[in-house]
Amino acid sequence: MLFFRRRKQVVIRPRAEHPISRQHIAPEALKVLYRLNEAGFKAYLVGGSVRDLLLGREPKDFDVGTDAQPREIKRLFRNCFLVGRRFRLAHVVFGDKVIETSTFRRQPDDTVEVADESTPGALYQSSDNTFGTPEEDARRRDFTINGLFYDIKTFEVIDYVDGLRDLDQRLLRMIGDPNVRLREDPVRMMRAVRLASRLAMTIEKKTYRAICAHHAEIAQAATARVLEEIFRLFAFSTAAPTFKLFWETRLMSSLMPNLDRYVKQSGREASPLWTLLGKLDELERQAGDPFSNGLHLAVLAYPLFQAAVAREEPAAGRGVNHLELAEKCLADFNDRFKVPKAVFFHAVHLLDDQQRLDVVPAPGRRIRPGRASEFADALRLARIRLAASGGSLAIVDTWQKLMPDLPRHEPARGGRRGDPQSGAAVAIGHTATLPTADDAPASDGAEAEPETMASQPGTRRRRRGGRRRHGGRNTSAAEGTPAAPPAGQTPAGAE
Repeated sequence: MLFFRRRKQVVIRPRAEHPISRQHIAPEALKVLYRLNEAGFKAYLVGGSVRDLLLGREPKDFDVGTDAQPREIKRLFRNCFLVGRRFRLAHVVFGDKVIETSTFRRQPDDTVEVADESTPGALYQSSDNTFGTPEEDARRRDFTINGLFYDIKTFEVIDYVDGLRDLDQRLLRMIGDPNVRLREDPVRMMRAVRLASRLAMTIEKKTYRAICAHHAEIAQAATARVLEEIFRLFAFSTAAPTFKLFWETRLMSSLMPNLDRYVKQSGREASPLWTLLGKLDELERQAGDPFSNGLHLAVLAYPLFQAAVAREEPAAGRGVNHLELAEKCLADFNDRFKVPKAVFFHAVHLLDDQQRLDVVPAPGRRIRPGRASEFADALRLARIRLAASGGSLAIVDTWQKLMPDLPRHEPARGGRRGDPQSGAAVAIGHTATLPTADDAPASDGAEAEPETMASQPGTRRRRRGGRRRHGGRNTSAAEGTPAAPPAGQTPAGAE
């Protein structure tokens, strides 16, 4: 039985009654906390990192809250950069690790009178730029389980919002009136769905009813923020329960009406979409790394694509254009959220490639190393759909044997890097189609670049500031191995 020591409305859980240890906190975060304390400021570990440590999970990142103002933080750390316009945040950079350090905030003063609070978007906040106390900072956060602070000086967990009680009861509760707080920032509705599914929690009844009542106000949020949250719904291999709750709270009907219509017509709670997403989660857990956003989008669109192909084939009486159908299936989503081209075309080509993976590859077929990352995603999508439908994986296994041995997470060449979540980057203007006998140009309208002088046999080219290079192939001066093709040039393909 745990006992709490109360001071006014604050709940303090001492070190002996919680599992958080400095051994579980990133050393970079400890450096920030200690230096702020030594300079005379309050500094707490805040937010999701405290929540995850109390649950025995490994936090993805560590955030620090302090009463030091941004300029004061910057004076303490040479490796500090101030970011943000609505509210200045300090990013303290240690190599590839960033410790986000923010000054305690409070809810902005309500100086604007709202004529009709029932109007969509009437309570949407565009300003959040007022400094406050630790208690005010905790009360302006979204959920009670995210309003917990860890004091590095006393090793105590400080709770101003009853987050410890909700964490023990596995309950996700909005701080304050959910009918107001969710409308201030509608993206909180998507976060509630994601956190409840990821942490296996139950959304508190009042919060759940508020999400269902105000789901349409998600349209008031910035498109880029909503798209980011949609892709986060796939995180931690919990896409199936997350999207099911996303549908149950009616958020799907506001953001993805076509997919919502499909779910209702295909069995609702028994829709094949949940099985498909479940197989995606299984394969992602086996891989141990998150898949690309392009693959996530292709899995989400596959039921619509499959239904479109089934409708078109009998009417056409011949083969249909799968690439065109794939673009049509993703057109509404792309129009709503302005998906990055790299992600959009990657998803389109993954859907188009599925017809080729149903046929045994011809003898002697090989996969170009430059196309291996896209081909790997096409194989993953084939495994997911076949596992969901109970189909045989024999042909996919045959294609799998053609995969070249590549280092893990090798980026695709021929363009800029794709979505940051992707283990294998996707190139813009670089098709993700399976290899064919003849190389076709990129299907998004980009023309192939002409060969450079250095790539033509029997020519030579003077490099600025260096010596002449001879021969038909660029080679590494140190090892004599072929160099990577120039950016934008299509790499070698199937043979």
